[in-house]
Amino acid sequence: MRQAIRRLRAGLDGRFGAWIRRRQGTDHDPVVLRRGRIYILPTRLGVAYAAMVVTMVVGGLNYSNNLALGLAFLLVGLGFVAMHHCHGNLVGLELRLHSTEPAFAGQDVHIRLILENRAREPRPGIEVSRDSDVPPQIVDVPPATSATAGIALHAERRGYVRLERFLVATRHPLGLFRAWAVVHPGYSAIAWPRPAERGRPPPGVETDTGGAQDRAKGEEEFTGLKPYQPGDPLRRIAWKAYASGRGLHTKQYGGTDVVSHVFDWDSLPGLDVEARLSQLCRWVLDAHESGEAFGLRLPGRVIDANIGAGHLQRGLDALAIFGQEDANA
Repeated sequence: MRQAIRRLRAGLDGRFGAWIRRRQGTDHDPVVLRRGRIYILPTRLGVAYAAMVVTMVVGGLNYSNNLALGLAFLLVGLGFVAMHHCHGNLVGLELRLHSTEPAFAGQDVHIRLILENRAREPRPGIEVSRDSDVPPQIVDVPPATSATAGIALHAERRGYVRLERFLVATRHPLGLFRAWAVVHPGYSAIAWPRPAERGRPPPGVETDTGGAQDRAKGEEEFTGLKPYQPGDPLRRIAWKAYASGRGLHTKQYGGTDVVSHVFDWDSLPGLDVEARLSQLCRWVLDAHESGEAFGLRLPGRVIDANIGAGHLQRGLDALAIFGQEDANA
């Protein structure tokens, strides 16, 4: 019986969702929730509340009890006020993309949103979720400011993971009603290939003197000072310059010999596409972990050797969307 009810509910949700999609189309960043796209229905608590009020009205009429009738009509007014505030809690809320957080295939990628409240009243109890069957993240948005919320998407395979739609809802103030809006943003995050197991040695190693080395990473030749940034190693802070009143600076070095790899697609014959990408991903991660420069040579794309977190992400992104560039142009 429960399975039949779930199938019926899923079918109704699917038809209703398709109707909403045809009615609204694809949303473009930023999205402002207008009155016409916000739906509202009573919750289970709201249905029980209505049944209780109807019972009180029938009892009051049957026994000519004016006190019971007065209380019932007061509760009816309270219900209408709660419905008005529940719907208004979403009206005018602005949504836009904040950032995306990639992950490896088999893990969850995250899409972070900004909820902007331009009104003078707070918006408590805003629920953000990918689907009605997923527990939402609940945030309170203060007046004239913003808050952030995240949506997790499971990445079954590498490449683009698209957020086709998400829900913004609220049950504030009394939980008697649930107002919600459906957003079809077309956001996407990237899932990197699942790295292969360690064991296969990388191709031959080259030595690059300074070419692929970030100037701030060397240790051989002093090249100058730069303003201190959070995260710079404490051992490279120029304390003498700081003591002389010149401010906080970091020493820069260059000219260090760097182990440099070039991971070539053609160096893995006999493996299929996904197995090659997984192995290249493993080599890229190992090289970055060891502080060694690396480059990638893929069919139709070459990434020169370099180091750093940004270079690592460029390499992993290239592996993730390999073969999907044209389809997602």
